[in-house]
Amino acid sequence: MKKPSHLVCAALHLMFWAGTALAALPQDLPPGLDADVVERLPERVAAAPATPQAAATIARRWISLSRETADPRYLGRAQAALARWWGQADAPADLLVLQATVEQGRHEFAAARATLERALQANPAQVQGWLTLATLERVAARYEAAEAACRNVARYGATLYATACLLETRSLQGQHDAARSGLTALWQQAAGDATQRAWIGSLLAESEERAGRDDAADAAYRRSLADAPDGYTALAYADQLLRRNRASAALEVLRPQPDSDAVLLRRAQALRLMGDAAWQPLARDLEARFAAIAARGEGLDAHARERALLALWLQGQPAAAWKAARTNLALQKEPLDWWLALQTSEQSGDAAAHQAVRQALLQTGLQDVRLARWQPRGGQ
Repeated sequence: MKKPSHLVCAALHLMFWAGTALAALPQDLPPGLDADVVERLPERVAAAPATPQAAATIARRWISLSRETADPRYLGRAQAALARWWGQADAPADLLVLQATVEQGRHEFAAARATLERALQANPAQVQGWLTLATLERVAARYEAAEAACRNVARYGATLYATACLLETRSLQGQHDAARSGLTALWQQAAGDATQRAWIGSLLAESEERAGRDDAADAAYRRSLADAPDGYTALAYADQLLRRNRASAALEVLRPQPDSDAVLLRRAQALRLMGDAAWQPLARDLEARFAAIAARGEGLDAHARERALLALWLQGQPAAAWKAARTNLALQKEPLDWWLALQTSEQSGDAAAHQAVRQALLQTGLQDVRLARWQPRGGQ
C-alpha cells in the first residue's frame, strides 16, 4: 500500500509553523480528555491570568508546547489562558492573533480567518497575524493570497520571516530551485539561532521533498531536528521515511513523540509494513479514540485526515477512507490532503469523483512530484 507524503502539516505541516514563529519573531514583537488517563500532561496554570500580557505569555507557552510535541490537547490550555478575552470585541490585537492560532490548530479555519481579520483591522502591524493568515491561505491552496500576506510581513519589518513565507509559498507552486537557494541562504543567516534554523530547515526539507529530491530532504529534516526537536517536523520526516519504505527509521524518529492520533497512526503503519503484529492494538486504540469522540457528540470533521489514514492504511476500507478524505479536503488542501483524496478516490473505484479531484488540483497550481502521476498533462 502506498504511503502518504506530508506537507506542513501541518502541521500538518504548515498549520503550526505560525505558532513556532512566536518564539522567534523580531525583538520589537511580543515573545513569542477523556476520563480515562492515557498519559499525564503538565499541570494546569494555577490561576487565570489577570492581565493581557500575562495571558499572552502563558498562551504562547502552551501553543509552543503543542507545536513541539505535535499534541493539540495543549491548545485547550492556551484557550483557558485567553478565556477572559476570548471572542471579546475589545480584546487586544495580539490576543486575537493567539486566539486565531489556537483556532487554526484545531482546524477551525473559518473562525481563525474571521478572528485574524479583526486583529489586523485593529492593528495592521501585527506581523504574527499576517504570518498566520499566510498559513491559512496556503492550507486553502490560495497561493496568491498567501503571497499577499507574506508581503505584508515584509511591509512591517520582519524581512527574514517574509522571505521564508514567500519562498515556502512559491515552492508549493513549483519554484523549487529558488526555494532551495533562498531557504539555504536564510538557514546560513540564522547561524546563531537554533530555533530559527530548525524552522527554516524544516521548510527546506519539505520543499526538497516536493521537488523529488529525497536525499536532500532527508538531510534537511535531520538537521532541523538536530537544531531543535519539533513534533510536527518529526511527523513530516516520518512520512517521508514511510514513503521510502524505511519503516524502522520512521519508528525511531517517532520514538520520543507523545501518543497523539497522528503519531499512533504512523507507528502502526510502520509496524504493519515491518510485519509486526503490534500494529493491531494501536489500530484498535485509534478506533476507540474516534468512537469516544463520536459518543461525546463532538464533530469528527476536524479528525477527518486521521480517520481517512486509519481506514486506508490499517482497516483496508478504501470507500470509508475516501468519504473521510473528501471531508478533509473541504477543510484543508495541503499536499498530504490531495494525496489522500486522490489515493482513496482511486482505490474506492469512484472514477467520476477521482477525476473531479484531479481537476480541482489542477486549478490550484500546486506542483508536487509526489502527486505527479495524477496531475493532468497537456490540459487533459
